[in-house]
Amino acid sequence: MSDLTRNTMKNRVAICAAATTGFVAKNTARSQTSLAAQAGIDAVRACGLTKNDIDGLCGSWPSAHELQSALGLPRLTWSGNPMIPLVDHIATAAAAVHAGLCETVLVYHAAYRAAWNTGSALKDPFRRIATPGLNDPKPGPETMAAAVGYAGWASRYLYEYGATREDFGIVALNARANAARNPHAAMRAPLTMDDYLNARMIREPLCLYDMDVAVDGADAFILTTAERARDLALPPVLIHAAVLGQVAPNEEDQTAGLRANGQQVVIDTLKAKSDFWIGDVDVYFPYDGFTPIALNWIENAGWCKPGEGGAFLGDHWDAAAGRVLIDGRVAVNPHGGSLSEGATQASGHIREAVHQLQGLAGERQVPDAQRALITAGGFFFNAQGLTLVAG
Repeated sequence: MSDLTRNTMKNRVAICAAATTGFVAKNTARSQTSLAAQAGIDAVRACGLTKNDIDGLCGSWPSAHELQSALGLPRLTWSGNPMIPLVDHIATAAAAVHAGLCETVLVYHAAYRAAWNTGSALKDPFRRIATPGLNDPKPGPETMAAAVGYAGWASRYLYEYGATREDFGIVALNARANAARNPHAAMRAPLTMDDYLNARMIREPLCLYDMDVAVDGADAFILTTAERARDLALPPVLIHAAVLGQVAPNEEDQTAGLRANGQQVVIDTLKAKSDFWIGDVDVYFPYDGFTPIALNWIENAGWCKPGEGGAFLGDHWDAAAGRVLIDGRVAVNPHGGSLSEGATQASGHIREAVHQLQGLAGERQVPDAQRALITAGGFFFNAQGLTLVAG
């Protein structure tokens, strides 16, 4: 067994800027490359750097070599294209900086309405071309892969804990109420519990509002050493600890149960590597690609017992603010999360955390925010965690 407390990178690498194009739930006339380039340029400029200062590049889509050409970055000493969600990219880039492979990394992510996740994109010939693997064999309804798996595990959650759809619904309502304060969010119209319960069912028991919103848009981040970050234009945000967790088996149809998946690995390890936990955080970001994922993160993190996530959120509902405030102060996904800002594969969660700790979150700002906890990804092969501190 490895030493879970070992964390030689703690507070040694910083995020010194985060930028976004904003997100829309419709097909735009832009490519993923142009969206990523715009966010990247804005992030570089935000911390007072130029393209000549960037010697590392790490992102999802487009490929690193394509974005390097688009931005005209003259010289890289390291690049990478890890798998989503974006904690993976932050952790990988931070490790590269810490190891000396590069000094300053542009991390990017372009969310894109693809032919596999929206009907309008499937009808668009350019988006069909831009969707890798579109013609590959897809899992049928008899499998548990991908979104089908979350519908199955949502049913298991309701059965095992005697929960109701209202427990899922309060996650969606909190996201929409927070998104109303976020000019970058795709979905900002008010949402009521009646709206949620009467929404079109997609894969029972998951309805339209239980699933993240496919969007066009991009986020970007600048990472460098903590020492260098303190000399740049914005307050640095230190990467305190990062974890990517998996158990075996990790397939949707083979996972042993709701309490035996990658989330538990993330929580155990992230707690061991961090100097603080939920009692000391100022803002919390549970991943909400599907509403039951958020409830499981809340429960696994220790905010409440298994099966009590919906009740916990209800107990901490601030009627005046129209959203969840844990103990009257800790905001939960204040940007609107994947359910309402858009399906950013956690780049939005990380960007909002950075802005909160830099004091740049505008109307959403948590007073004197110093510590953030991000629990990203799902149950199976993509559970991830990140703790950040103001530097």
